[in-house]
Amino acid sequence: MSEPLRIALAGLGTVGAGVIRLVETNAALIARRAGRPIKITAVSARDRSKQRGVDLAPYAWEDDMVIMGERADVDVVVELVGGSDGPALACARTTIEAGKALVTANKAMIAHHGLELARKAEAAHVALKFEAAVAGGIPVIKGLREGAAANEIERVYGILNGTCNFILSAMEDSGRDFADVLAEAQAKGYAEADPAFDIEGIDAAHKLSILAAISFGAEIDFASVETAGIGRILAADIAQAEALGYVIRLIGMADTDSSDGTIRLFQRVQPHLVPFDHPLAHVDGATNAVVAEGNFSGRLLFQGAGAGDGPTASAVVADLIDIARSMENGGEAGPAFSVPVGELEAMAPAPSGNRLGRAYLRFLVADRPGVLAEITAAMRDAGVSIESLIQKGRHDTGGEVLVALVTHEGPESAVSEALRLLEGSPSLTQPPLVMQILGE
Repeated sequence: MSEPLRIALAGLGTVGAGVIRLVETNAALIARRAGRPIKITAVSARDRSKQRGVDLAPYAWEDDMVIMGERADVDVVVELVGGSDGPALACARTTIEAGKALVTANKAMIAHHGLELARKAEAAHVALKFEAAVAGGIPVIKGLREGAAANEIERVYGILNGTCNFILSAMEDSGRDFADVLAEAQAKGYAEADPAFDIEGIDAAHKLSILAAISFGAEIDFASVETAGIGRILAADIAQAEALGYVIRLIGMADTDSSDGTIRLFQRVQPHLVPFDHPLAHVDGATNAVVAEGNFSGRLLFQGAGAGDGPTASAVVADLIDIARSMENGGEAGPAFSVPVGELEAMAPAPSGNRLGRAYLRFLVADRPGVLAEITAAMRDAGVSIESLIQKGRHDTGGEVLVALVTHEGPESAVSEALRLLEGSPSLTQPPLVMQILGE
């Protein structure tokens, strides 16, 4: 068996400690599958004294994680620090420039700087791998890049944030409102003390932009992802959705639009109503799931734990095994995004207004005559056809009334126009909430 593949770990949080435990526990199995042992030689983190539940004594400690790739006893650096910039990005750049492979679980860094790092990796003929950056332990990147490589991907979408899915599932089960369930999620460790990246959809948008690049051969364009979170969803919305035959899930969706003769990329993260009979309706708790639709494979579903030390560490070590196999066989590192960076297309964003679909609209309005007529008149004038309408008083809010309606299929621009006509209306006590209905 060949000499070990020598690893440096930058970041010793939950996932870093999980990588150490996995490499130590499954050392013999990993060596057989990789064709050589995988050995951790150096580690680095912000706080050397912190107790992490693993023995760090066998490994060299590096105070400056940025220069870990320059160590002579390191072949691959695993970056688990997090953050789109700062030490994580500096470590990634230094590693690749030193001619060493990089494995990362950092979705923010890849979403913002993935093209730059992939270009550097190609020039240095080293691997850049980030399976753990999207959907934790689910091998969705490998599945898209290799398993579905012969297919033209027509659409990729899914549940990409476990925190939001836990909150929405708990709201369904308990009938409680968002703020109450968020507090529970924070107490259980499912949500951060500052949960903004999760509940505002930013974390899911990072992951979606990576999936879109791999699925459609496009340059990453995180800035163009239309993003809306779950913070405005009420227990009443959950109940209305259920009565209509749906559950609410935060869905990231990407596809391409060539209706004007130019291929454009559509990317959006937004709560959706998902029909009971759709596979994503049954994804509960902190689970992630990704659906890819190939022109020959049909619908592919990837589902599993989207976070946690074990699943994420599993994805990190799977990337290390790939690198070890490639080095063992004298192979060249493949492109990070399925095709070389120079062949990725710079796709302009696709406007959402032309998209056809059905929508759920919820209004909180003053309880007085004429309000319902005002809403339906705006829908009529904008060309929105109403399929069903529910009006329900909310006695706990001083006579405020909830009006929910579902539209027939039509262009999203018509719904936007109806909301524009209602802007500034004194009848509305809060801005309307719009959620698309996930179609087949």
